[in-house]
Amino acid sequence: LKNRLKRFLSLTGFTLVEIMIVVAIIALLASFAIPGLLRTRVTANNTAAQATLKALSSAAEMFAAANAGTYPADEDSLMSPAATPSYLNRSYCGTAYSGFTFTCQWNPAGYTFVATPVSLNVSGTTTYTMTTGSLLTP
Repeated sequence: LKNRLKRFLSLTGFTLVEIMIVVAIIALLASFAIPGLLRTRVTANNTAAQATLKALSSAAEMFAAANAGTYPADEDSLMSPAATPSYLNRSYCGTAYSGFTFTCQWNPAGYTFVATPVSLNVSGTTTYTMTTGSLLTP
């Protein structure tokens, strides 16, 4: 009886078919979840790009308000040590951040900021433009 019980316990386990069914179910569930997660990331990148453009615009507008309506000549004018206190904490112009590349045009009468997705429909879906007066256009 003892040998029979030992033999029965050693033969129990999962068959190859059962394991393959479990793997197939997991793959099916993953195929539903992954696209949703990717869409969430793209949406987050789009929102971050808009927020960055608003931060750049707010910094430029505050600079103009403090300097008799003259806008900064470049991004460096908004950061320490040129500006005290600093209007921006980091440089965005000419760099990629959160899936977007930011380009900036500065002149004493205004500015234009453009956020372009690094890879369209992968890192972002829309090119955003912010112009003088904080006008955001998709």
